Amino acid sequence: MKLSELNKGDTGVILSLNCDSSLKNRFYSFGITKNTQVYIEEVTLTKNTIEVKINNTKVAIRLSEAAKIEVKK
Repeated sequence: MKLSELNKGDTGVILSLNCDSSLKNRFYSFGITKNTQVYIEEVTLTKNTIEVKINNTKVAIRLSEAAKIEVKK
């Protein structure tokens, strides 16, 4: 399942990041790494952006980027 498929209020654990190294490094800087638990805080009305909570940090991610993150619900 992809992170982009989760709905507001869902929780998942990141299994893998399927993207190029520059985007992967950006994710790492936000704490988005393998085996990290993420919580979907908010989804925009147009569903272009989702806000995820990782530990005590909130990060907004484009839906196209979230589709590259494999999660387990």
